[in-house]
Amino acid sequence: MKHSIRRRLILIVSMMLVFAIAAIFLANIFIAPRFYQSMKVLQMSAVYDEVSKVCESVDWTDLTQTEQEKIYDKLDSISGNRNISIYIMQISAGESGSIANINYVYPTNTERLRAITMGAIAKYVRYMYFDEELGDNYEQVKQDDYYAVYKVYDDRIGSSYIELTGQLPDSYWLYLRANYTGIQENVDVSNLFLVFVGVVVIVISIFLILLITKRYTRPILQLSEWAEEMRGLDFSSRCPVERDDEIGILAGSMNELSDKLELTISELKTANNELQNEIEKKSEQEQMRQEFLANVSHELKTPIALIQGYAEGLKENINDDPESREFYCDVIMDESDKMNSMVKKLLSLNQLEFGNGQVHMEHFDLTEVLKSVVAADEILFQQQNVDLRYSVPDESVQVWADEYMIEEVLTNYISNALHHVKPVGDAKTGVIEIKLMTNGKFAHVSVFNTGQPIPEEDIEKIWSKFYKVDKARTREYGGNGIGLSIVKAVMEAHNREYGVNNYENGVEFWFDLEM
Repeated sequence: MKHSIRRRLILIVSMMLVFAIAAIFLANIFIAPRFYQSMKVLQMSAVYDEVSKVCESVDWTDLTQTEQEKIYDKLDSISGNRNISIYIMQISAGESGSIANINYVYPTNTERLRAITMGAIAKYVRYMYFDEELGDNYEQVKQDDYYAVYKVYDDRIGSSYIELTGQLPDSYWLYLRANYTGIQENVDVSNLFLVFVGVVVIVISIFLILLITKRYTRPILQLSEWAEEMRGLDFSSRCPVERDDEIGILAGSMNELSDKLELTISELKTANNELQNEIEKKSEQEQMRQEFLANVSHELKTPIALIQGYAEGLKENINDDPESREFYCDVIMDESDKMNSMVKKLLSLNQLEFGNGQVHMEHFDLTEVLKSVVAADEILFQQQNVDLRYSVPDESVQVWADEYMIEEVLTNYISNALHHVKPVGDAKTGVIEIKLMTNGKFAHVSVFNTGQPIPEEDIEKIWSKFYKVDKARTREYGGNGIGLSIVKAVMEAHNREYGVNNYENGVEFWFDLEM
């Protein structure tokens, strides 16, 4: 992903680290020396105050050995702890900028000390008392009533120093000296160290940010994938992200949105089906009423006549024996049951055709419904010694339809197959094959039974009410030609495809539903 958040975060963090390291690098070069110098000047001023306090009211010409050692110990401690060389001397100034005499008080008077301090002290004395210039190697950084601080470059050894020269009581002078060149070495070492550390820190930071961003971008990608499923109107799944932060709140909100969208789409599909059916069936209602009355009259005429004839026979005692009367009663009850079954189916069909039977679109598992119908008819398969072949996917097949009506369609298809199944060829038993297949958009259900194909001239007519291909066989099992009419009404109410296919060894009925 070209503009992913992960890449942006890595780039931003890397740039921030590089900027921070570069800022420290430049600060070391341009700011650190000045800061070091100012801190060193403050330190020297503090040392001057400490030495002044130690030397206060000290008569260097009248000290016992013990007193002198105590003062020297204090001065050694100050010098060692602050890393500053301390020199105390008594100077007698002569005329014309000359120094008459230098008496070294601390440390001891040696030729080395004289070589280090003689030139510097003489210069400062001439500068302070005789207005002589210090020269290019001297830069004054602080001036006080009692002392002055300078940055000095020593040509003799090629090093820079911070030096303080100040007055003490009784013509005594204090000379402090600290190396300044070391700070540049520290800066160079620090910068080199920063380069190595910076590279290591950047590499480790990139690795850590990869781990951290993965933790946050993975749920975002999961949300994106789930949103893609929602775009395809698949609301069966739920967002798997479970967190207590903002991403978790977003996932919960999207799950709620999915539920509301599913409910809204269900209502819209139901309303859309109702509207389509209303428009299509308004013009057909009157004709359907007329056909319905004519067909009902025709179908009820025969059973009513039988019931009437056998009832009159019972009344007139045509046959007095109990066996005959029981036969007459059985015929009347059988015809009454058939009439009752036919009336119920006609009422159900009438509700569908006239729009009174509302199609309630819902989201359900077609696999479970199909298994339930097959399980309910299992005893019939066993009684007729039918070889049932059942093929459905292992996973759930979710469809949009009216679950109760689709169950009625499956029941009619399987019942029709049971009534017409016959062995073919050398087979000893008939075969009924039930299949459920999907293509991503539609679910296709088919019920096949071995037996005689339907005559081509009757293919289009079998969906009509009360139409019977084999009237004798239909009458034999109590059929009335309404089952397939109910299938037609249900599928047209759903605006879905249905049909029948003829094969050499049997017949296959099928229908499609939207997934």
